[in-house]
Amino acid sequence: MSQHKPSLLHIATVGRTVGLHGDMKFHIKSDFDEQFKVGATFMAGKGRTLTISHINLSNMTIRFVGYDGMNNAKPLTNVKLFTTYDDTRKNCPLKEGEFFWFDLIGCSVVEDGELLGSVKEVERISINDYLSITTDEKQVQKGEAKSFLLPYLPHFIVKTELENKTINVKNAKDILQSS
Repeated sequence: MSQHKPSLLHIATVGRTVGLHGDMKFHIKSDFDEQFKVGATFMAGKGRTLTISHINLSNMTIRFVGYDGMNNAKPLTNVKLFTTYDDTRKNCPLKEGEFFWFDLIGCSVVEDGELLGSVKEVERISINDYLSITTDEKQVQKGEAKSFLLPYLPHFIVKTELENKTINVKNAKDILQSS
């Protein structure tokens, strides 16, 4: 079964207007603040692109070229900002042992050679990332939960192999059985 992957990544949502100059609150859906800088352009649906003219990450406000003034900016409330996978890879360098969430989705989760399930999505809860795992049908037939959350921490993650789309884990079966 092939999994359809959207062609764009939702990386932020524009909030309400703040002040008179067209500044708007925004909510980042990415770990990579560095991609939000003056001059950066993002897709915003309906063939529209938005280019940042001013940004303040400390108070999470943003302003776009051509949307000066509160009344001009108001129509951007709740607009989602998107980028491509290629632009993300280009603009967001990873450190050793780091992975993009979108690369983890679809990976098989294996403990001691046994398939526990596959990663449906990655969620940030508080300060930790969790793999949301759809349990393998064989495990479900044994009475296990249909899904479970696994912290993406060294206590559980042995090795992530993107080339094989496999995440080898330890102590995850205990979480599955407790779910």
